[in-house]
Amino acid sequence: MLRTPITELLGIAHPIVQGGMQWVGRAELASAVSNAGGLGILTGLTQPTPEALAAEIARCREMTDKPFGVNLTILPTISPPPYDEYRRVIIESGVTIVETAGSSPEDHLGDFKAAGVTVIHKCTSVRHALKAEALGVDAVSIDGFECAGHPGEDDIPGLVLIPRAADSLKIPFIASGGFADGRGLAAALALGAHGVNMGSRFMCTQESPIHLKVKERIVAATETDTELMFRPLRNTARVASNSVSRKVVEILDAGGEFADVRELVAGARGRGVYETGDIEAGVWSVGMVQGLIRDIPTVAEAVSRIVSEAEEIITRRLPGLVVRDV
Repeated sequence: MLRTPITELLGIAHPIVQGGMQWVGRAELASAVSNAGGLGILTGLTQPTPEALAAEIARCREMTDKPFGVNLTILPTISPPPYDEYRRVIIESGVTIVETAGSSPEDHLGDFKAAGVTVIHKCTSVRHALKAEALGVDAVSIDGFECAGHPGEDDIPGLVLIPRAADSLKIPFIASGGFADGRGLAAALALGAHGVNMGSRFMCTQESPIHLKVKERIVAATETDTELMFRPLRNTARVASNSVSRKVVEILDAGGEFADVRELVAGARGRGVYETGDIEAGVWSVGMVQGLIRDIPTVAEAVSRIVSEAEEIITRRLPGLVVRDV
């Protein structure tokens, strides 16, 4: 068993956290990850209303008696969702772990901490992680450039970002972006992280609530089959490479503005990909780590395999490389 400050903080058996993925982080997946010994996470804003989130939390609780969390992604928009109401539902539903992402969690920390909620904040840079630590979060998730979704604008891969975080942070942290097997978990621990966050790997499991054709596409794809959208807008997002995402990149690289691609990147189209299996219907997120994903196991099989492989590397393979002078 791998015991780290993250397993102790979150009350989980294995230092593995499921990413809070839009349209994917539902009760079926989150409960399966928690039952397997990791931390499952429901995606708060996947639910259309705070009331729907309360129902999803209740549904997840029926499927697991293990700890699980809720992701609350805070984005600056003209018409923001009712974040205060989502926060209230999380607290009143008895959820004890929250993953915040996007903008600063400062406005939400007071209520969460008063309710005894453990807060993990997702960051893409050490400077943002240090700011979150100063605000009082309990842990951070540090996203390397390889990750799906928004990798930030610094383009620092995990091999550099993780040890930089380890050198700078006093609170526990998990490494995110590029993890799908035991080699990655062992490497993250060696680099100073206390666990890993995995999104794409958990997307491609039997319990993942997305269409089988999307999972099969992930298995067939390589690490080069992603696009970086919105780079000229300084809001980079890593998504699967398809006709839609390539068109978005083409338009923006030619000087287009967000209004010119608004319809192409509409969230309803991306949701449709997951629901119908039409991988060309819109943009959808996946990381470079898809190049390491070659099957569609159950969550329990995936977690067990990853932990066993990491333990084998840490306890047998690496010590066998050390030769001491006699």
